[in-house]
Amino acid sequence: MMVLITYDVSTMDTDGQRRLRQVAKQCENYGQRVQNSVFECLVDPQQFKELQLQLQKIVAPETDSLRFYHLGSKWKGKVEHYGSKKGYDPEGFLMI
Repeated sequence: MMVLITYDVSTMDTDGQRRLRQVAKQCENYGQRVQNSVFECLVDPQQFKELQLQLQKIVAPETDSLRFYHLGSKWKGKVEHYGSKKGYDPEGFLMI
């Protein structure tokens, strides 16, 4: 399933800057950054639960926020892109 994850982490102090880097790193482990603080993650339900719990442990709920948009398995029809940095196909061929 495709999950769109967005976050807003307060970077007013060094702890916030550290949390911001940790949130981005966790999201990179499961998906692709598509905009600043926005990741598309193609995960199964178990992976999503793990990621969600990891992110919830990192953020400070009094100053930071997370949003999870469940786009499901038919996500391609729900995503439109306009402008620079053309999108990618996470189910497509990966050349290393």
